[in-house]
Amino acid sequence: MSTECTSSKLSFNPLAGRRVEADFEAGRVSSMGGLVLLRMVAEGMALFEQLADCFVDHRDPTRVTHSLPELLAQRVLSIAAGFEDLNDHDRLRLDPVLAVASGKADPFGAKRDGVPLASPATLNRLELARAEVSPERRDLKLTHDPEAIESLLVDLYLDEAGEPPEQVVLDVDATNVELHGQQEGTHYHGYYDQYCYLPIYIFCGQHLLASKLQTSDQGEVPTALAELKRVVTHIRGRWPGVPVLVRGDGAYSHDSLMSWCEDEGVDFVLGMPKNARLNGEIAKDQARVAADAAETGEPARCYRSFDYKTLKSWSRARRVVAKVEQLADKANPRFVVTSLDADAQHLYEAIYCARGDAENRIKEQQLGLFADRASCQTKRGNQLRLWFSSIAYVLMEALRRRALRGTKMAKAQVWTIREHLLRVGALVKVSVRRVLISLSSGFPKQDLFRQATANLRSSFADVF
Repeated sequence: MSTECTSSKLSFNPLAGRRVEADFEAGRVSSMGGLVLLRMVAEGMALFEQLADCFVDHRDPTRVTHSLPELLAQRVLSIAAGFEDLNDHDRLRLDPVLAVASGKADPFGAKRDGVPLASPATLNRLELARAEVSPERRDLKLTHDPEAIESLLVDLYLDEAGEPPEQVVLDVDATNVELHGQQEGTHYHGYYDQYCYLPIYIFCGQHLLASKLQTSDQGEVPTALAELKRVVTHIRGRWPGVPVLVRGDGAYSHDSLMSWCEDEGVDFVLGMPKNARLNGEIAKDQARVAADAAETGEPARCYRSFDYKTLKSWSRARRVVAKVEQLADKANPRFVVTSLDADAQHLYEAIYCARGDAENRIKEQQLGLFADRASCQTKRGNQLRLWFSSIAYVLMEALRRRALRGTKMAKAQVWTIREHLLRVGALVKVSVRRVLISLSSGFPKQDLFRQATANLRSSFADVF
């Protein structure tokens, strides 16, 4: 008669005549040992303390178990570690490494029945809080200041940069966040063929400066222009003499945005949608490169620039640069409008095309840090979720820039960093004098982990 496994055991195929079984009885072995690196980055930047300053805590301080910085750290660090859902915290709230990284002095919750971290319900109240405490929902006592969070994202960039650069290049772009319910502001968008939000992002290199949620019934330009005005004003308040360049795709070659740039002394290079007049302007050049392509059997291209003004929508003529290209089977012209007088080929290839890196940063946000999760009923709650994802990105980018400099992973995507550096088995031991985190001896990236730790200690030498 075969022996039945208990309900807590999992059975697998035999090995060398022996049963192979598994259970979840090893104790509190964390799978996120690398979060101690993120803790170093966060403390070096005073990140969660600064983020907490953007909130107002109406709770009775004598009854508070989880401080505001600890709640924010738990939420943001779990996103960075790859856990996007609040339901995940049913188990994550027991994780001792997450507790250490969140600043919990009691990582095993010895004084709280073994539960060191906040429950999903507590974190949910953080996200659902209204602009003011309401008598109808007295449990929602943690409110946030949107303008303060927006300013924080810019301040974090300015603080990290330290000295003003020769030029600030701002890449503006939008993406879609698909909606599957009755969220506030739900609208159908024909281009994306879905109900969605359209968040606007502004990056400076790999630094995230703005992530603004907007409904899909709005055009991109008004929100993008408002965000650019805010960000540029903030930057100039710290660095008044630094030149600013704005880059964007064809959605942003709107007269209102370009006129503002011209009035404020901000340079721009923006994509332009093709039309019959623009194609007519380069018709001879297109015929010439088509002949060259037919003769050589290879794609051919050339560049030229000319002054152009729309029939109605632009208030003035502006410089347009055209990439005149013939591929094997079709013409492939592209146009940009700019305030710069640089060489046409250099402007298109070296300046404009470089804006494509911002799309990779948005992919990191969407795919790696769950910025596309908009499950709250209110737009305000979903905006806060987007900002939590944005802060997680800031944290991971600081880890990449500071800890991984000079290594093979200096340019790794956030999901690669997570899999190779953060996901490591760990046991936590607490004594009177120290907290010992024993990492898996089978971890294959030990040398990288050691180098990252040394880099962080060097980078934050004035803090640690």
